[in-house]
Amino acid sequence: MNKIVECIPNFSEGRDSNIIKEIEEAIINTKNVILLEHSSDYDHNRSVFTFMGSMEGVYDAMYKATSVAVNSIDLTKHEGKHPRIGAVDVIPLVPVQNVTMEECVELSKTLAERIYNELGLPVYLYENSASKPHRTNLADIRRGEFEGLVEKMQSEDWKPDYGTKPHPTAGAVVIGARKPLIAFNMQLNTANIEIATEIAKKIREKNGGLKCVKALGIMLETKNTAQVSVNLTDYTVTSLFEVFDTVCNEASKMGYEVVSSELIGLSPARAFIDTAARYLKLENYSYKKIIESHLLNLEI
Repeated sequence: MNKIVECIPNFSEGRDSNIIKEIEEAIINTKNVILLEHSSDYDHNRSVFTFMGSMEGVYDAMYKATSVAVNSIDLTKHEGKHPRIGAVDVIPLVPVQNVTMEECVELSKTLAERIYNELGLPVYLYENSASKPHRTNLADIRRGEFEGLVEKMQSEDWKPDYGTKPHPTAGAVVIGARKPLIAFNMQLNTANIEIATEIAKKIREKNGGLKCVKALGIMLETKNTAQVSVNLTDYTVTSLFEVFDTVCNEASKMGYEVVSSELIGLSPARAFIDTAARYLKLENYSYKKIIESHLLNLEI
């Protein structure tokens, strides 16, 4: 079977359609990759692309897309609700088929070296690629954002893995191999950002909430709606159902409700199938009861 890697780069541009299109073309015009999905958000001022391909194809496509971002996105003029340190903010690499996590770690380092050497963009390695334990968490690397990079990089603890100082307009990029992550947002029936922020504080792991959950309260100005934005780093530890149910309950305690939700990027099917099973209160449920769970190993 072919080796397949998933790449989910996040770019700090969600408003300029010409730049977004140029990034998209850099990916789709590369051999041995296929663009599966892309979404852009005006309020976040951010675009997320999801593509898969061979290790060589992903390497080439990601370098080309990064080159576009470095040359086109100026963070000194950037405004958006989502935290960011770079024009291309984060490049996650996920093993999908016949690829080990270790191989994705090596791919992340090879890509990081080229991006720094040829584009002058400093790189932090995170998750399974992290060079130091305190750099595993993306939020810790991104704390202080683009505006705080000069000061941050002066600290011995936060010198980049590649490079010594921020790119003047493109900042820095975070690259690493990781497990599948589910980016899931929930909109509330209020424009009060404090409500969303309070719920986010209660559910995130670092505040004693749900394991493997990172969360922010974000105001969507274009929709006049407060949003609870969640990254679920391991859905096998905390289910999507538990995240959604907890947010609904916390909102209800304050007199509000979740009116809609959205998935950013792609998700493993199992996360949603497990959620349906919880909702239906299925007894003796196992993912092996799902027909599609057997297809990859089926030989006919």
